[in-house]
Amino acid sequence: MPKSIAFGQLQQLIGGNCSLEQDYPITGLATLIAAGASQLSFLTSAKYRQDAAKTRAAAVLVRANDVDFLPLGTNPWIVDDPYLAYAQLSAQWRFSGDDVLDDETQQVAIAKNARLGEGVILGAGASIGSGAMIGDNVRLGPGVHVGPGSVIGSYCELRAGVVIEHQCTIGAHVLIHANTVIGSDGFGFARTRQGQWVKIHQLGSVQIASDVEIGAHCSVDRGALDPTNIGRGSKLDNQIQIGHNVHIGEDCAIAGCVGIAGSTRLGHRVMVGGGAGILGHLNIANDVVIAAMSLVTQSIFQAGVYGGVFPQMPQKQADRSAAVLKQLPSLRARVMRLEAGNGQHRGSASSE
Repeated sequence: MPKSIAFGQLQQLIGGNCSLEQDYPITGLATLIAAGASQLSFLTSAKYRQDAAKTRAAAVLVRANDVDFLPLGTNPWIVDDPYLAYAQLSAQWRFSGDDVLDDETQQVAIAKNARLGEGVILGAGASIGSGAMIGDNVRLGPGVHVGPGSVIGSYCELRAGVVIEHQCTIGAHVLIHANTVIGSDGFGFARTRQGQWVKIHQLGSVQIASDVEIGAHCSVDRGALDPTNIGRGSKLDNQIQIGHNVHIGEDCAIAGCVGIAGSTRLGHRVMVGGGAGILGHLNIANDVVIAAMSLVTQSIFQAGVYGGVFPQMPQKQADRSAAVLKQLPSLRARVMRLEAGNGQHRGSASSE
């Protein structure tokens, strides 16, 4: 059964104005179309106003200027930012899984000199290496490995199969999704004159600040000498490769399948679209937005939106280039006609 929460409790969390009864039971969140009489929904964009007109939700998070798009009988819950309010409320129905993990704690391996805080929950097959430190109220899912000397801050959650290699540091309130590896060796090799590769052992670590979220199947390589860093509040999607000695600033957002090569530095609040590639040893300024599937080959020193399948350029320039590309076949045919006409003209002139 979904958890039921009195509306008044939810309103205390985020504020806003709504006439729904304070003791009205709310069982969850849903889209405008799917929401039932015990659920909340939200209207964030004009393109969803048609859906809003059909909703059966108990109340809808909405801006004041969108109230008239709701049907009669639906309670508007007026807030400044409906999407942010939805995000804040979503935590009330998040899956905890405590009942699953509590029954599996007998199947773990913990080094004698590892230190565990209070309220730690361990899943089946979890292992904690020598000298590792686990903070209070940490949750380690099934098969999680925390390597020797690593530190996990309080209130972290590492889901099934996550690997934290040796000597890595994770701040508080960090969520890492299934099968992500933190602290794997960076890609470093030296080449002999004969063309053979000699491994450069990666002697650095990974340092992840508090309030970071990292998606599933990501790899964050340890530094060659200095650590690889992910700044406070940054969010990483699934299947992302972070090379050794990369520095990611605070409150960055990086979408799926992005690759960032070694020693590149991202400033604060950088946003990177899915599938983008960023070459190594570059600097990306604060507040830069890199469009999906872009290739970044040079440093970016000024805030703005950049993109393109060619090496990055200002977004407006990339849009113009894309428009020109669509016209290339007709432009080519026109040039060929002009050249043919010029050739005939020169031929007739020479015969005279």
